Amino acid sequence: MRALTTLILSAVLSLTAACSGTSDPAPIAPAAATAPATSAALDRPEAIVSLSPTATEMLFAVGAGDQVIAVDDQSDYPPEAPVTDLSGFEPNLEAIIGYSPDLVVAADDTGDLAAGLEAAGVDLLLLPAAAGLDDTYAQLEQVGAATGRSAEAEEVVAQIQGDIDDILAGLPAAAEGLTYYHELDPTYYSVTGGTFIGEVYDLIGLTSIADETSGDAYPQLSPEFIVSADPDVIFLADTVCCGVTPEQVAARDGWSTMSAVNGGRIYPIDEDIASRWGPRIVDFMRTVADQVAQLAPVG
Repeated sequence: MRALTTLILSAVLSLTAACSGTSDPAPIAPAAATAPATSAALDRPEAIVSLSPTATEMLFAVGAGDQVIAVDDQSDYPPEAPVTDLSGFEPNLEAIIGYSPDLVVAADDTGDLAAGLEAAGVDLLLLPAAAGLDDTYAQLEQVGAATGRSAEAEEVVAQIQGDIDDILAGLPAAAEGLTYYHELDPTYYSVTGGTFIGEVYDLIGLTSIADETSGDAYPQLSPEFIVSADPDVIFLADTVCCGVTPEQVAARDGWSTMSAVNGGRIYPIDEDIASRWGPRIVDFMRTVADQVAQLAPVG
């Protein structure tokens, strides 16, 4: 996300909640749920407000972009998305209803959003943080059904699955067994293999050093633990939000002894692409796979 550290940590907590609770996407409101599962749906909503960057990417991916009239202030992709000052973190019901939407898509029911929209007669589709790729596929299909773009959504899902298969087929066998540290912010929050982000790494054959910890799916590690775990690769998902660079990481106290630092294996990644569980997950996987293919075998 193009946001400050506090917003990143809010997203992390949201993802953690999703992983510790029900991973099944929430059902859409009855009116949207009854829409025919066809691209020629008669009840196709024509005024959609998105309060989630991931939802925005999904809406445009399934071809519903021309139905979207407003998106939240964090929805910076695709470029043609109609960005407003609406907040997905602190929804302003009056401002949302001011756009006269017939469907609102959000990641969370924050600030009694669902109750307020129901009272206003506006349908709500909740797409909580995904716990894995299966959630991504299910949510894309939900977006397709809710917008009258079911056929298009099925095509997008099939394309993503095919692209992922192609990426994995091209990986060298030596990629298996490499360890990584994925940095969410400069206070050392990371991811385990039991997260959406971690599943991508796991499919590629990488193991998170955070898997050695217990408890949180998104644990805050200590610098000492990271140094002692000595990951083969470091991925920085805090370069845009927080200005962290590979040079700064290499200069951290004691980190010069680490294999990833000595081998120059510190890689910035686009935190928006990595943290959003929408169609650009393929881009994230391809970026990681490309780096791993060049590195294996390490040692």
